[in-house]
Amino acid sequence: MMNTTINIQAICYGEILWDVLPGGEQPGGAPLNVAYHLNKLGLPTGLISKVGNDEPGRRLCGLIDQWGIGNSLVQTDQRYHTSEVLVTLSSNREATYDILYPVAWDFITFNEHIENQLKTAGYLVYGSLSSRNQTSRETLATLLDYPITKVLDINLREPYVNKNDLEGLLSKADIVKFNEAELKRISSMFGGGYQREEDMVDFIRDTFSISEVLVTNGSAGASSYSIGGTFYAKGPKITVTDTVGSGDAFLAAFILGHHNKYDGQTNINNAVAMGAFTATLKGGCPDYSLADLEGFKA
Repeated sequence: MMNTTINIQAICYGEILWDVLPGGEQPGGAPLNVAYHLNKLGLPTGLISKVGNDEPGRRLCGLIDQWGIGNSLVQTDQRYHTSEVLVTLSSNREATYDILYPVAWDFITFNEHIENQLKTAGYLVYGSLSSRNQTSRETLATLLDYPITKVLDINLREPYVNKNDLEGLLSKADIVKFNEAELKRISSMFGGGYQREEDMVDFIRDTFSISEVLVTNGSAGASSYSIGGTFYAKGPKITVTDTVGSGDAFLAAFILGHHNKYDGQTNINNAVAMGAFTATLKGGCPDYSLADLEGFKA
């Protein structure tokens, strides 16, 4: 792969793909979306993933290079194709996904170049979906042994939900992001038995020794829970274009604030604003400027 020479501060691991929407295809996958927004917000970010030796893969890597995201860690598979996800939007613009299997990113392998980048980056962002196949799951397990701030984006997609895999991913995480439904399901899966969000979060943090938990609640906003306190931000009133990638944009803004050591309330405010802003745009990697973002927040 081509590589833009940058000092990578964060690394996103897992699926990169084409979202095939009713109105056409869009580049996507949670790791790509988070990397895109982190880079736009000023935190240089790289991707560990895999594409096929095909035209969709070359187009995807061309976009990644064009966006200035570090793609020297993106591998090419000679057997499996670049991933596609069939996206359906409901009447209220909520997205559902049909994720094809197996595809190139199911076969990410560890190498010396990845190891060298892990030694200098500050954050590793990973999701639960990237563990659905043994090859990429074992590679991720190797990455999680490195001394780096680990950010887990729970991404429950049937039929790729495995309790043992989730337990391993959660036990390594420093920061975890859930949406409301995911928090309830994970809490119940591990025997939490609680109804209140705060109690479920306490259970998850205590069970897996997690420093910080983020919970998004769509238009209602989001909360962060850590040893420094609990912080909540209400979602602004917006006209939704689609919700594809809005949670990824939220997470990117939060990681940036964590890196910059923003106080807890400022950070959750900025993250919620970023998620809402992205929901007014089309696709997981929409074109925008920092001036556009600041204008939205004003």
